Amino acid sequence: MSFTYREDSLNLSPRLTKERITFPNSEGKRLAALLEGPAENAAGFAIFAHCFTCSKDIAAASRISRGLAQLGFAVLRFDFTGLGNSEGDFANTNFSSNVADLVCAADYLREHHGPPALLIGHSLGGAAVLAAAGSIAEARAVVTIGAPSDPDHVTHLFEEQRSEIERRGVATVNLGGREFEVSRQFLEDVAENNLRTAIRGMRKALLIFHSPVDEIVSIDHAGSIFEAARHPKSFVSLDRADHLLSRPEDSRYVATTISAWASRYLLPPSREVGPRPRVEPGEVLVREIDRKFGQEIFTDSHRLLADEPADFGGGDTGPSPYEYLLAGLGACTSMTLRMYAARKQLPLDRVQVALRHEKIHARDCEACETTEGKVDRIEREIRLEGHLTEAQIASVLAIADKCPVHRTLHSEIEIKTQLKNAPDPTPRAKSEE
Repeated sequence: MSFTYREDSLNLSPRLTKERITFPNSEGKRLAALLEGPAENAAGFAIFAHCFTCSKDIAAASRISRGLAQLGFAVLRFDFTGLGNSEGDFANTNFSSNVADLVCAADYLREHHGPPALLIGHSLGGAAVLAAAGSIAEARAVVTIGAPSDPDHVTHLFEEQRSEIERRGVATVNLGGREFEVSRQFLEDVAENNLRTAIRGMRKALLIFHSPVDEIVSIDHAGSIFEAARHPKSFVSLDRADHLLSRPEDSRYVATTISAWASRYLLPPSREVGPRPRVEPGEVLVREIDRKFGQEIFTDSHRLLADEPADFGGGDTGPSPYEYLLAGLGACTSMTLRMYAARKQLPLDRVQVALRHEKIHARDCEACETTEGKVDRIEREIRLEGHLTEAQIASVLAIADKCPVHRTLHSEIEIKTQLKNAPDPTPRAKSEE
């Protein structure tokens, strides 16, 4: 089953196909999923995350996914760990594991079919896509349906058993006529997850659906999500709809609205330009994916995106070139310190490197040979966690400047440029005989 892009796919009623699949979560458990969409020429790839203790086959998930498939989208919906047909024990899961499952679903979709451009979540699944969006680089648009602004909100569903859970570590609760075991670690995890920072920093277009008569998650949560999000963001009121979108017409309305809205933000066909290119080990290939600043970056085993922020005329689909430069230096620094600590058997638990780049006047740089104009300054802040002595900390920091990328930036660099596959010059007209 394969999908490609076509410009007019939103305007057709395609022949649909379904594929039942499984993919591993971060702990190797197999998660059950269904990929539904047009047999070819998909308008985009989407992931649908279901509500708390539900499954991928709940009516709202099925109807919305099918509606989007009929409008040209390929939608992957799956059962979270321990639910539906997925492996694992629900009692051992929590909000963080749901977020990890979403990232694994994106990894599967990216590797086997195409990059996930659209994330959709219902109820707690909506909170999960908000938390996961920042970790899924290709996702350009996020949709929430009846989502809480705080994962801890779900605990009101079993408030009567909360004291038992906290006392015994686990309790059986009845949710929607089914019994589930909820553990203390679930309560602790949802209490620790604050979505506001994730929403503020996800840098994706956001569409919020919520009903003013939702009795499970009040509409105030939609207001909190909207307030925390950056533009572009939109809100659609689901007048008279219940939390589970029990009426088919509500699901159809959501699907058609998502389709119209998402088409503004998804990657146009020209941005997915055929199969993955062949890249040799040690080589990096960069190619345009739009007529602005968007770029695809390939190594022999990875695909990344680069772009400029919207304020600079870009699409903000990935880090900027300078952010990648800082990332390379930061990653090399952290790796070098880890190698040194391992070799010296130092009790270094974790390394964190924060970097910033700016242009400063040469006269403000005491160590620079340049005296006029501006020079580049990179500020690097290293945080070391562990029971290290002052002498050990000093020895670790001394190694930071010996990271290979640091040395490269300080050394003389030769960049050789050559033109490949140059177009033939305009042929001269033949002389008349």
